[in-house]
Amino acid sequence: MDRCVVLVDAGYLLGAAASLLAGEPARSRITVDHAALIQGLRERAEADTEQPLLRIYWFDGAPDRVPQPEHRRLRVMPRVTVRLGALTRSDGRWAQKGVDAAMHAELTELARNRACSDVVLVTGDGDLLPGLMSAKEHGVAVHLWAVQAADGDYNQSEDLVAEADERRVLDRAWITRAVRAKETGGPCAPPTAARNSEIAAILSAPLPEAALAASADRATEAQAEAARGGAQGHSDDSAPHAPHNHPGRGVPTPKDLAGTLRGPGAQPAQQAAPPPANATLRWSSDRGWVERGGPLGEPPETASLPTLAQITSAEQRWADREEDITTVGGDPFEVGQVFARRWMERLPETLHLQKLSTMYPRVPHRIDGELLRYAARFGLLAHKDDQIDEHDRYAIRAGFWREIDVRAAAEHVPPLPEKHAPPVARTEKPAPAGD
Repeated sequence: MDRCVVLVDAGYLLGAAASLLAGEPARSRITVDHAALIQGLRERAEADTEQPLLRIYWFDGAPDRVPQPEHRRLRVMPRVTVRLGALTRSDGRWAQKGVDAAMHAELTELARNRACSDVVLVTGDGDLLPGLMSAKEHGVAVHLWAVQAADGDYNQSEDLVAEADERRVLDRAWITRAVRAKETGGPCAPPTAARNSEIAAILSAPLPEAALAASADRATEAQAEAARGGAQGHSDDSAPHAPHNHPGRGVPTPKDLAGTLRGPGAQPAQQAAPPPANATLRWSSDRGWVERGGPLGEPPETASLPTLAQITSAEQRWADREEDITTVGGDPFEVGQVFARRWMERLPETLHLQKLSTMYPRVPHRIDGELLRYAARFGLLAHKDDQIDEHDRYAIRAGFWREIDVRAAAEHVPPLPEKHAPPVARTEKPAPAGD
């Protein structure tokens, strides 16, 4: 068959591109326009081989072989087939398992069945040498492509290079058409208008001393209670457990921060006086300090806000899923923006947007939970404990508020009268977001 096939070792291609553009092979240091990359591979393959493209095979690793967002986007592109191996962590590094074997099997099978006349290999691994030799024996021309090495030397097996029929180098100019290094200035792009400095403060502000003291007090009380229980020869299951964080160094819980509002010696929430009218806690979720109320056990001002699921039709859900697969990149900041955009576009009335704006920067708990569940679709969960990384949560919520801010400014949404706003206390430095 007079046509060409491209076999791409994604770990090699993107790792070498990261080394070239960002100075280290971590793929997290680059952003990839996969549509542009696939188009570039197709055009280059057809030009080099002078044959029409049959298919591009994209070989990559994934935790538990579960497709990640980039894999879901790639496999719905025309003439692209995704093959996944396992991605395992060893000695603090991620390693692909089964990718080389899959490439070898595919290469050998294509050549044996005479499915193509030319094969383009984008890889550097010498383990593919037997497969390359087998393909040549079946009359297939093998083109080996390399990514320009950051140090100017080979980043491919010399045996592989020697055995290939043709060799080409994808240089920096070609790579940068679809790949670029990420900026290292911060976790996300800055929001617009006055919220620029406020979100930056949320992302970087130190913990308040009062909150740390509250956390330390809780730890001390728990240890004293445990000691008393030990002296009496029994344990009390109702006694509070010591926090996992070391006193004075750990991150306080929302309850610890809530205690800083009520003051030392305050009673439990149901007996505590409401916070002062001029005090607030700056994190993204209400849970842990807002007094419960309303039919759903939520504050009245948040109970009336609809969730995205409540205002999304079946047709819209299908369209959202299609957009998630083909368009949304999975960057935490972008995920927050996409969720906020959909929520605002489907609101039945502007009043809800006004209410939400008065709660900045706290995302109401029911919406915050839905936002984080949506983000989990994009592989943002830490596989060890199925929790989204704290840094990613900051970026998700900052993206959410960025989109809210842009829409409110564009539509000139006026703030609600003060009576609709929740009681707030302005602290000199906002505390970081927490669950």
